[in-house]
Amino acid sequence: MTQYLDFEKPLAEIEGKAEELRALACTSEGMDVTSEAAALDAKAAALLEDLYKDLTPWRKCQVARHPARPHCKDYIKALFTEYTPLAGDRNFADDHAVMGGLARLGDRPVMVIGHEKGSDTKSRIERNFGMARPEGYRKAIRLMDMADRFNLPVVTLVDTPGAYPGKGAEERGQSEAIARATETCLRIGVPLVSVIIGEGGSGGAVAFATGNRVAMLEHSIYSVISPEGCASILWKDAEKMREAAEALRLTAQDLKKLGVVDRVIPEPKGGAHRDAGAAIASVGEAIEALLQEMDGQDRAKLISDRRRKYLDMGKTGLAA
Repeated sequence: MTQYLDFEKPLAEIEGKAEELRALACTSEGMDVTSEAAALDAKAAALLEDLYKDLTPWRKCQVARHPARPHCKDYIKALFTEYTPLAGDRNFADDHAVMGGLARLGDRPVMVIGHEKGSDTKSRIERNFGMARPEGYRKAIRLMDMADRFNLPVVTLVDTPGAYPGKGAEERGQSEAIARATETCLRIGVPLVSVIIGEGGSGGAVAFATGNRVAMLEHSIYSVISPEGCASILWKDAEKMREAAEALRLTAQDLKKLGVVDRVIPEPKGGAHRDAGAAIASVGEAIEALLQEMDGQDRAKLISDRRRKYLDMGKTGLAA
């Protein structure tokens, strides 16, 4: 069953009527609703295109958080072969909010790491809604170091509202683990491609996304804080999240103009959740293209280019 967002309610009514007509035809012999249903389908398709033609930042936040949007596990299953998961940080525990391991992307061996939110109540609780604890970041550090040792490109798939802010996480050194993971991204001498597939929240996302190349899906978001959190701090009112979303410049299009991301990956009409297969295929093509851009580069160049990318960030603006 399609899950509709608030701004999609008119679309839900039209698509619902088309389904009702088809269901009625199935139970009534001799009833032909083909033309009526086709007219409703055409009306729905036109409305869908209109709704997604120029989404506001807040609506993009809603799309990026859609529960049916493909998650890290879906991308790994569809794009990578010979995936061998690696678990644990060799210090405290295995964090299920972070998954990763050795795999092949086409003929290319890689290390893939990503946040996994879960797809139902049980898995979301198990995955802590994609909010990693310190052991998750330390697992990522271990896997990136392993990739560096064996000269394997690293692919990270970012989809988190932010690092987990709980008491236990803070006691085990959450901020230090995030900082070390970010430092590891900058230090390794292999290509690092990061893709924001949903939410890129705060340092919890930066710890995976400090790459040579950073791409974002068209309706994903990437920001230092959630719009609700920003609104609570600046206006003392979480209901100001729409204004905060505008001010944060968190959309893929704004971040491309600012030089924070290198590529915006188009999504199927209506968002990745409406055609997961097409969205995943587009991400796979983008990752392969970005990795090819770095073929033949030595360790020193990969490291220096990556560092220069972040030192130069902010020199371009929205007016550029």
